[in-house]
Amino acid sequence: MKSTIFSVAAFAALAAAAPAMNNLLAIRQAAPAITDADILNYALTLEHLEDNFYRQVLDKFSESDFADAGFDAAFYAKLKTISKDESVHVSFLTAALKAANASAVAECTYDFGLTSVNMSIATASVLEGVGVSAYLGAAADIMSKNYLTAAGSILTVESRHSAYIRDALAQSPFPSPFDVPLTYNEVYTLAAPFIKSCPESNPPLPVKAFPTLTASPENPKTINSGTEITLLTDGYTVKAADDQSQIYAAFITVTGPVFAEATPVEGGFTVTVPEAPEGGAPIAGQTYVVLTGCNTVVTDMTTAAGPALLEVAPAF
Repeated sequence: MKSTIFSVAAFAALAAAAPAMNNLLAIRQAAPAITDADILNYALTLEHLEDNFYRQVLDKFSESDFADAGFDAAFYAKLKTISKDESVHVSFLTAALKAANASAVAECTYDFGLTSVNMSIATASVLEGVGVSAYLGAAADIMSKNYLTAAGSILTVESRHSAYIRDALAQSPFPSPFDVPLTYNEVYTLAAPFIKSCPESNPPLPVKAFPTLTASPENPKTINSGTEITLLTDGYTVKAADDQSQIYAAFITVTGPVFAEATPVEGGFTVTVPEAPEGGAPIAGQTYVVLTGCNTVVTDMTTAAGPALLEVAPAF
């Protein structure tokens, strides 16, 4: 019930088939400038997903089902509170967009693969962690101070949701002194496997999904710095334009990416989890890894695939 691998598998099992990626250095089209309305709709897209997820979980599984899976009545009640929080976030962001005379995205159709209570809570942990990283990554782009404050107030609540669910899964509720910011495209890459279709009337968002990268279910149950892991590129190949240059795995942290050489194997790459440099944010907790041909910076121009999700044990 409380396995790290289980949390990773909950996401990996739903990863969409990734498009072919034969040229690591292919030029990616630059995204248009992001407006506050875009950011609010981006946040609303994620809140719709979380809101729908919790409603599906509570509709599908009863309090008795949760008890049979080892989660008590108090946890079930808190999960209902989390569900209500997500619904309030949806209402708030929708109202904010309407007040700004901007069209608000509507709820999409989703597939969360809700086969069991345990898998559902593992997925909840992933979604809450991604939500924290999404708000954190978007904060610097918000121009309105009022919107920034509102987004910050949602971020702190999402972080508490994440900590509570992680603790219920016997994971550290605060495995690192820092959370990890993700870019719009990195977040959308992680959300896209759950989204099956959206209303045609939804305003377009300036986001795109990178090719899917997943952590192998055969990776060790406990992952630390120095652990060798496998990252899977099912259905496509990542290679340098000259077919010779090194491919790197970049572990995203708030103080900058930490790079490790990636060794090609059948179906993906093996990587040894690096240790963050002295003074940098540790690589711990829900961790995000992308493949790149650059070992100095991670951008949309240099990202070839990912992020993949890993659960890395706290360093202390």
